[in-house]
Amino acid sequence: MILNAADLHKRIDQCMQAERHRLRRRVKAVAGQSDSEPKAVSLLKDIQTSTALCAARRDNAPKPVYPDELPVVQQRDVIMEAIAKHQVIIVCGETGSGKTTQLPKMCLELGLGASGFIGHTQPRRIAARSVSSRIASELGSNVGDAVGFKIRFSDLVSEQTYIKLMTDGILLAEIQRDPFLNSYDAIIIDEAHERSLNIDFLLGYLKTLLPKRRDLKLIITSATIDPERFSRHFNNAPIIHAEGRTYPVELRYEPPEADSDSLDDIDLPTAIVNACETLIQERSHDVLVFLPGERDIRELADLFSKTASSSRHLRGVEVVPLFSRLSNAE
Repeated sequence: MILNAADLHKRIDQCMQAERHRLRRRVKAVAGQSDSEPKAVSLLKDIQTSTALCAARRDNAPKPVYPDELPVVQQRDVIMEAIAKHQVIIVCGETGSGKTTQLPKMCLELGLGASGFIGHTQPRRIAARSVSSRIASELGSNVGDAVGFKIRFSDLVSEQTYIKLMTDGILLAEIQRDPFLNSYDAIIIDEAHERSLNIDFLLGYLKTLLPKRRDLKLIITSATIDPERFSRHFNNAPIIHAEGRTYPVELRYEPPEADSDSLDDIDLPTAIVNACETLIQERSHDVLVFLPGERDIRELADLFSKTASSSRHLRGVEVVPLFSRLSNAE
């Protein structure tokens, strides 16, 4: 049995992404050799098994359905064409545009995810869990099947998984044992504008990796803050704007009271409580407050609890702290 190297490499192109490098290394031992029949038979069998698995994943991939009201869905054709034509694209959109939940589904529709995962990074563990649950629901699947997530101490990724949510720290850790990211068809770096140390490391590493992995697609999402910087980093990658919000947003300013012009004299927690009390007094609704860190969140939650006992408008309000170090149960 004499095998042709070019034919073998062409067949390996249809195998699972994670197995291609290992299979290509075995080609040298059998191609053009007449005395290596056992090795050739073994190689052909492994190629056939991997090809069949990849084909089965392609045939069984979920068929995405898109909610028309999301701004990013209105740019769907433009985004999918850009993904098909370019190795790297930047998707720029405001919070609520739908880019986090809809981009992996567009990758899936393009056929990505069959030979490797569609990796989707989030800056925080809570986001990775909640986004995986949302995408799974939209695909009519359960978390751990077509859509899974991997965070510290939790791994709900299976052989049936196409879209893999994870923190950017998890992807960085995987690079140590998989430097070419051979487990992935595509990588989505979400919320890149946050510019954490992990995100910056990933963007730097991926820039050097992409010329070696021409088949790897990279999608970077950012808010409307300086997307041109990301584009320049990746050799002027195209920027696609998905402008618009799911719900109207009204901007109002509530200057905090202070006895002097110094910012140090402003009691910010009290000012936040007063602003929330004003909003709740106008009409009953939920309020989401963003704060710099865990300590600020805990202090404000305590202040809310104390104020609620003496405020008619805040009485009965439930305060729910949310930060990355919370346990899964909390």
